[in-house]
Amino acid sequence: MIGGSLRVRLFLAGVVSILVALALAAFGLSLLFERHVERRMGDDLTVVLDRLVSGIDRTQDGALSVVDPPDDPRFEKPLSGLYWQVTTEPVAGAASTLVDRSRSLWDTELPLPRDELFEGSLHHHRIAGPGGTSLIAVERRVTLPARLGGTALRLVVARDVADLRNATRDFTSDLMPFVAMVGLLLVVASAVQVRVGLAPLAAVQARLAAIRAGTAERLGQAFPDEVQPLAGEVDALLDARDRQVQAARARAGDLAHGFKTPLQVLAGDVERLKEKGERAIAEDLAVIGETMRRHVERELARARRVVSADAVAPVGEVVERVVRVVGRTPAADPLEWEVSVDPAAKARIAPDDLAEILGNLLENAARHARERIVVTAAIETGEVVVRVVDDGPGIPPQMVAMALQRGGRLDTGPGTGLGLAIASDIAEAWDGLLSLGPTDPGRMTAVLRLPRAERTVLAERTVSTDRTGLAERPLTRS
Repeated sequence: MIGGSLRVRLFLAGVVSILVALALAAFGLSLLFERHVERRMGDDLTVVLDRLVSGIDRTQDGALSVVDPPDDPRFEKPLSGLYWQVTTEPVAGAASTLVDRSRSLWDTELPLPRDELFEGSLHHHRIAGPGGTSLIAVERRVTLPARLGGTALRLVVARDVADLRNATRDFTSDLMPFVAMVGLLLVVASAVQVRVGLAPLAAVQARLAAIRAGTAERLGQAFPDEVQPLAGEVDALLDARDRQVQAARARAGDLAHGFKTPLQVLAGDVERLKEKGERAIAEDLAVIGETMRRHVERELARARRVVSADAVAPVGEVVERVVRVVGRTPAADPLEWEVSVDPAAKARIAPDDLAEILGNLLENAARHARERIVVTAAIETGEVVVRVVDDGPGIPPQMVAMALQRGGRLDTGPGTGLGLAIASDIAEAWDGLLSLGPTDPGRMTAVLRLPRAERTVLAERTVSTDRTGLAERPLTRS
């Protein structure tokens, strides 16, 4: 859409400006050329006029005449467009009389304006010519010497304006290809100028995409003076967002910490009520407590679903830490663990978030495995792929989607059914994907795919919200 493209709008504005400028330039050059040619014609006519003055003399019969006329052959060709004429000066209201004229005038006489002429001065006129033509005329008044009678004469040499117009038209025709070539070059230059001028905006777009992808943290300072204020405002906005994120994560940690003790007290009260036989009240309180804990975990998950551009998780270290923690649980004690992690595997995710995802996956695997759990991590086509395989009963394929839903449960054991859903949400927040499969009987595989981190230095800027020890233990099992 043209109206929505700044590049197209600038280019079209440049093209229109170029066309207008070239049209005005062509018109101005043609006008200047016409005036130049007109001056040159006037100069040439003045030379002819001087020759005409010098050629006036008396003939053998005593009459005044131009005995030595200009030798331009056009003066001899009837209606050629080049004429000369000599008349007497009107005296006391008497009309001027024709002394001599060029053969090209044939039987016509040039009408001269009734203006006052000074001796020897030149006058330039536009007068009517034979056949309704328009002429450029140069006129001079001279007084003959006494030997020629001392008569005052008006001499005029004229040329058809059509010659001037033809010369101007020819010049314009020759000028147009040059103007078109210049216009084409200017249009190309305008396109290059627009491209170069908008390049900083493309750079801003690329940097923003890098920030979104996690390969850059801020726009920086490498922009022209006109774009730098925009980059500075965006960076300031990102700084404010980071502060808000840190505050939100801190508040989420405070929320979890504040609810931890009351929930534990409530759980104790539930057990005491059961011992006293108040099972109905105890079950109602248990449901209320479970609902509260579910809301806390949901809010914690939302607070943690904030991508930090400089977050890098060394997968091997995180896997080792989580395996060490889960391996100490009663369910995992008799199991055989096999861990194989590529040392170069670094994922673009906060280490705590990766630990939370792996904690849920490994706890589920330890809970359902019979003898053996295999954990592998490798780099595949620009992604870090972590696989957790156990030899448990697996999940029917039609039940996989339910297992990843909030509250989705495939057993009746303890837990809220939020673990895998929260893990999936966290993975998606980092542009990753958690999937289950294959799920054949006797084998269960959980696959976690995360973007590979391009940074090599771990620089976690966000404030940890784990004030309840969540980083040292997996979250709720599903």
